[in-house]
Amino acid sequence: GGHRIFSNHHHRLPLKGGPAAGGTGPPAEPDKCPAHFPVHECVFKGDVRRLSALIRTQGIGQKDSHGNTPLHLAVMLGHKECAHLLLAHNAPVKVKNAQGWSPLAEAISYGDRQMITALLRKLKQQSRESVEEKRPRLLKALKELGDFYLELHWDFQSWVPLLSRILPSDACKIHKQGINIRLDTTLIDFTDMKCQRGDLSFIFNGDAAPSESFVVLDNEQKVYQRIHHEESEVETEEEVDILMSSDIYSATLSTKSITFTRAQTGWLFREDKTERVGNFLADFYLVNGLVLESRKRREHLSEEDILRNKAIMESLSKGGNLMEQNFEVCIRNSSQQIG
Repeated sequence: GGHRIFSNHHHRLPLKGGPAAGGTGPPAEPDKCPAHFPVHECVFKGDVRRLSALIRTQGIGQKDSHGNTPLHLAVMLGHKECAHLLLAHNAPVKVKNAQGWSPLAEAISYGDRQMITALLRKLKQQSRESVEEKRPRLLKALKELGDFYLELHWDFQSWVPLLSRILPSDACKIHKQGINIRLDTTLIDFTDMKCQRGDLSFIFNGDAAPSESFVVLDNEQKVYQRIHHEESEVETEEEVDILMSSDIYSATLSTKSITFTRAQTGWLFREDKTERVGNFLADFYLVNGLVLESRKRREHLSEEDILRNKAIMESLSKGGNLMEQNFEVCIRNSSQQIG
């Protein structure tokens, strides 16, 4: 695709009236920043020199009253020097604010390609480091856990007559031996109320190097693929193009009000439900109060982006394949900012 610069995007200015529409705004005014948020205050004022000094003694992952970290604030306000300084000191990128948005989400909204790329690279680096840090504990737990074979049957049920028969279901087979795990599944895709079946295996090899631990096998096609440990420059740039031309999603699962109650059976005389599962007599419980909240933002998209994305989703919902879609992902330059 060709190079395009979009000037019809929104622009961000420091606001004095509270949270920005669609996101979580910066503090109302610089002179009203609480004394216990000194790093946030430096970022708000764009004081790079003082920020550089404070970083050595202050926590850069602290959240303000809106749940924003200093990195959130730097990205929202377009203070690039502050943002790059925070990233150089490994400021957390995955953390979300009170509205469920990460610094990367705010960067996509703002539309600065260089900043999006820097945040994406740092996010991947921090994710790899987190996995590698937890790896010894995971391997230790696997060693202590006995070998086993487990079948996990799942399905969706509906009160609508006959609907349950066409809803997705599967029987996953899990093998655990030593520090190795294999998961076999037959459900590959579910589109247009049709299940696509296959024979896939996901393998975790605890003895292999971290970059070669995860493998996906297609047992029917006789092919395999290693899950990438690091991505090339081209792959990163392509991912940035997709991020800049797609909706921003955030999903949070709240368990604060969750409760468990015994499932009941019987029409007239109710009693606790129990069934035999394998060799065990199992008690059944109902889960209540589990809340899934999802948000979507598209203030960074042009009308062309929205129409194109809608056409792609409609095609996929009718059973189309993403690889068959003849759509163009254009190389995105930074949207113009007014400040």
